[in-house]
Amino acid sequence: MPEAATIQDLEKRAATIRRHIIEVAAEHMCHAGGALSAADVMAALYFGVMNVDPKGPARPDRDYFILSKGHGSLALFATLSERGFFPVSMLASFEQAGSILAGHPTLKVPGVELATGSLGHGLPVATGVALACKVSGDANRVFVMMGDGELQEGSVWEAALAAPRFALDNLTAIIDRNGFQAFGEVERIMPLEPLADKWRSFGWHVIELDGHDVVALQLAFAEAATVKGRPSVIVAHTVKGKGVSFMENNPKFHGTAPSPQEVELALKELQ
Repeated sequence: MPEAATIQDLEKRAATIRRHIIEVAAEHMCHAGGALSAADVMAALYFGVMNVDPKGPARPDRDYFILSKGHGSLALFATLSERGFFPVSMLASFEQAGSILAGHPTLKVPGVELATGSLGHGLPVATGVALACKVSGDANRVFVMMGDGELQEGSVWEAALAAPRFALDNLTAIIDRNGFQAFGEVERIMPLEPLADKWRSFGWHVIELDGHDVVALQLAFAEAATVKGRPSVIVAHTVKGKGVSFMENNPKFHGTAPSPQEVELALKELQ
């Protein structure tokens, strides 16, 4: 299990993850906005909640994390490097020829459980992993992060029906509810609200919170661990591009790399 983390520790980890994202994002065809919105959740999970071992990523007693919104890979790679799965210096090889750090997670990266990128696959796979753990009598917990635009995929809702049916209380889904997808606002393109009520109607235990509040996140993950007989979903209300003023709620940075000048400005803000 991770050592007990203070709130200040988690906030510093999230800030470091954001700096890594910006440093690596320069002139790469990446998805910095959605990576920045996920940084606090990633810090809370890997430094305050999950049982993982960087020296033994495949330990059978580990907790599982699946980044279903695979385009946010920089958030995962930055977190895994900070957690010690591979050297931070490797981040500089992102999307370079021969690098294991591609634009989306692959199984070549230590700590990655599933190659993701085709949206809508993470929750179905996580449901299967959680069910396998239940059948085997194992105590592993399974976490999966989805984007809110991703919820427009039908496979998400098939898995959302199945998980309560099998009483998968070892499964926690996190929705990065930053309000934007590739071509604009989620609610304008394909409305999701009332989102929390939809999940409740499917039989999930629902927690809504500020996805940048590490105290609320820690409490939510602890609450989810106590729920019996059904899975939990955390609707984390976030800001796309969080921490960088000109990126926040700016759909341009869903898939556009910041220029060198923008990187310089962003790093000044993140200090």
